[in-house]
Amino acid sequence: MLRFALFVLFFVSVAGFGQESSSNSESQAPASVPAAEPAATPQSVSAEVAEAEAAIVKSDWTAAEAKLTPWLAVHPADARALFDAAYVADAQNRLDDALGLYRRAADANPISFEAHVELGLLLARQGKPADARPELAAATQLDPGEAGVGAKARAWRALAEIDRADDPAWASEDLLEALKLSPETEDDTLLAASLADQTGQSEAAETAYRRILAQDPKSAPANAGLAHLLIAHKQFPEAETFLREALVQSPEDVTLTAQLAAVLAAQDKAEALPLFQKLHSTYPNNAAITRMLAEVLADAGDAAGSDKLFAGQLAASPNDTDLLVAHGQNLIHLLKYAEAYTVFDKVTTLDSANADGWSGLAFVASKTNRPSVTLHALIMRSKYLPEVPSTYFLWATAYDALHDKAAAATYYHHFLDSSAGKSPELESQARQRLQLLEGKK
Repeated sequence: MLRFALFVLFFVSVAGFGQESSSNSESQAPASVPAAEPAATPQSVSAEVAEAEAAIVKSDWTAAEAKLTPWLAVHPADARALFDAAYVADAQNRLDDALGLYRRAADANPISFEAHVELGLLLARQGKPADARPELAAATQLDPGEAGVGAKARAWRALAEIDRADDPAWASEDLLEALKLSPETEDDTLLAASLADQTGQSEAAETAYRRILAQDPKSAPANAGLAHLLIAHKQFPEAETFLREALVQSPEDVTLTAQLAAVLAAQDKAEALPLFQKLHSTYPNNAAITRMLAEVLADAGDAAGSDKLFAGQLAASPNDTDLLVAHGQNLIHLLKYAEAYTVFDKVTTLDSANADGWSGLAFVASKTNRPSVTLHALIMRSKYLPEVPSTYFLWATAYDALHDKAAAATYYHHFLDSSAGKSPELESQARQRLQLLEGKK
């Protein structure tokens, strides 16, 4: 079902309950007190701007704004004043104003490092990585001036956070550039470990996580990251041992608790169910926890309880094929075949390559006396998955219902050969049908 596909979702979703990530630390704004900016030609600083900057140093935003607003009304292209005004707006969380002012500052002085970097960081905080990237990339190629190389390293780190989603190898290069300018931090090591994991360098990722844990055994991101690696490689006993030890040091860590619950579920351990129930009661709106609890309930035989949870999520995401397949499987266990048929028909309409959808549709079509649909579903399924005893039986009964005796007999034989005593009731039925089919030849 959904379990193993959800491990990654689990880690990403639940990790939000824990420590702030390095991407968060890179995007706190504003970053630096305004300083003299490099310009194409020397320019003096007006008394109004100088007084505004003195107020900014004291975090007196009202006084700074009182100086900058009238000055900019008369001097709208003053890059330094525009940056200062953007900084003030940013500090007051007037993000739309800050965005416009940073853009104007960058346009007025295209070689302003601070304008580009702060504009890029603000766009990143607003969830606009495609817009943020060119600004940050521009900043990395400029002289940081009085902001210093540390600020430039910050731009490289922010670029790495953006690039990690689409090109982890390039993100690694970004991080290396940052490390040329400033010492490695724990966040850098965590990012390097994550990038190594993304690029299939599991040993390097594990080494990085363990290096952090040797210095800080309670590092929540490192513990979660190492557990994620173990889970991804299906090293469930090792992951369980590791997570139990980590939870001794951090018993309230939700990410580690969720990972332990997932590991227990993967090993079909009864302890998983109460653990997921506790997590769900604490975080009822967390989609990953809800899905996993629904999975565990289904495995425990509580199809009705499981389906109640899936139905709630489907109300919000009616075209989520994973949810629909799980819902359909629960309906089968509840013997609601007509309803299940509608669900699986929807799955295969939404995604014609969904093998689980075709499997489910073949079964419920058989249960609702639609042999032609059963055969079509089995043909589609065979494009993606090999035959198993149950599908051979469905082929046989569908052809039998359509009075194609030769094909039915062939598939009954395939079923008996592949089942080999594993399904005695169905095998008995197959033999009876074969006697009738072959006896009439």
